[in-house]
Amino acid sequence: MPELPDVESFRRVLNTCCRGRRVRRVEVRDAGVLRGVTAKRLRREVEGQRLGRPRRHGKLLVVPIGDGPALVWHFGMTGELLSASADDPPATHDRVVLTFDDERQLRYRDQRKLQGIRLSPNPRTLERLLDELGPDALDMTRPDFLDLLTRHRGAVKGVLMDQSLIAGLGNLLSDEILWRARVAPRRPARDLDDAEARHIFTAMRRVLATATRDGCVPPRRTWLTGRRDDAEPECPRCGARLRSSRVSGRRTVWCENCQH
Repeated sequence: MPELPDVESFRRVLNTCCRGRRVRRVEVRDAGVLRGVTAKRLRREVEGQRLGRPRRHGKLLVVPIGDGPALVWHFGMTGELLSASADDPPATHDRVVLTFDDERQLRYRDQRKLQGIRLSPNPRTLERLLDELGPDALDMTRPDFLDLLTRHRGAVKGVLMDQSLIAGLGNLLSDEILWRARVAPRRPARDLDDAEARHIFTAMRRVLATATRDGCVPPRRTWLTGRRDDAEPECPRCGARLRSSRVSGRRTVWCENCQH
């Protein structure tokens, strides 16, 4: 599932390959990925306009269109953005294709179609949408993060994944962060002592720095992420068998020997 690092890589694609270019044609191959906008209206608002500077907030990617509306992508479980040539054969799951004046294309590819593309008609509507999210995980200060943990009694993993509290962290990132901080995912957030909370914040910053540079949560063998799908997964740090269960509604992997 695309998380903050993946969406940041999509932002780079837009900024490098598409920013400032005029959209000549919008092809909606599957309207099932459109949210709150018809294919006809999407074409009317976007065709003939230039894409502005993209910005990311958590897992959302926002791209201004001309002087008014903005495209908002939510990538769900399987969405991605790719820059391609018009000569490249389309993939089965290319749902929406934007073609620019120079024949370059921006393709929204999504197998499961759980989320998709919105059109925000004006800045006020966009800000209302973003106000539903917490601060971006990369922008959080340590004092704000520590205060957040003390105010919530739920499992710490649930707090990390709650997009209304912290925007951008998903399942893989949350497990990786807690493993590095040596904190069990079911621990109540407000029961953590100051040292544990600081360790989680430091782990979050370090994991995000590496993952954002790589454009994904890297499946390195020295990371929990690189072991979690093994047939008999072992902790990269101590070699103990990893546990797997559902925490806060999601499959969670952790090391009982390391995480307390």
